[in-house]
Amino acid sequence: MKVTVFGGSNPKPDEKPYREALELGQLLGKAGYEVLSGGYMGTMEAVSRGVAEAGGHVIGVTCREIETWRDAKANEWVQEEWQNDTLRQRLDLLIHKCDGALALPGGAGTLVEICLTWDQMIIHAFEPKPLIVIGEGWKATFDTLFDNLGDYIPQSYRTCLHFAPDIHSAVALLKEMLD
Repeated sequence: MKVTVFGGSNPKPDEKPYREALELGQLLGKAGYEVLSGGYMGTMEAVSRGVAEAGGHVIGVTCREIETWRDAKANEWVQEEWQNDTLRQRLDLLIHKCDGALALPGGAGTLVEICLTWDQMIIHAFEPKPLIVIGEGWKATFDTLFDNLGDYIPQSYRTCLHFAPDIHSAVALLKEMLD
């Protein structure tokens, strides 16, 4: 089974978010999942490294638009690169080619990935799949959205999103949902 991991590009190897993403990758690799990520730096690198070190398979879904903007290349732990021309093509693969998705803390790009995956499930673009957002930051963000936008986000839409306080809870929930 393939699991996509979304997350921020800012964390460095000596920082807690990087170490948590590394551990998440190890957990996913040991569980036998193939893992897709954006394939670059930060939590994408950490997850890739963790999966590879655990003996799992790492797919980096990259794109030329980002590489031109940021002068970036796939991280050294990517074992298979799916390169695209545009960010939209990249997002489409990350979302549609997985059996479930996990979202670590991140910024605007991670929020787009979560919301696009969520919206694709709402409109039935594909069969429902686990979409698990990790951490209190995402929980507070979506609680604020739900509280302030009320009926614009009916309960049936909300049930497509799942919340986990930490990586261990997220992996346990993922396994439960995929079994």
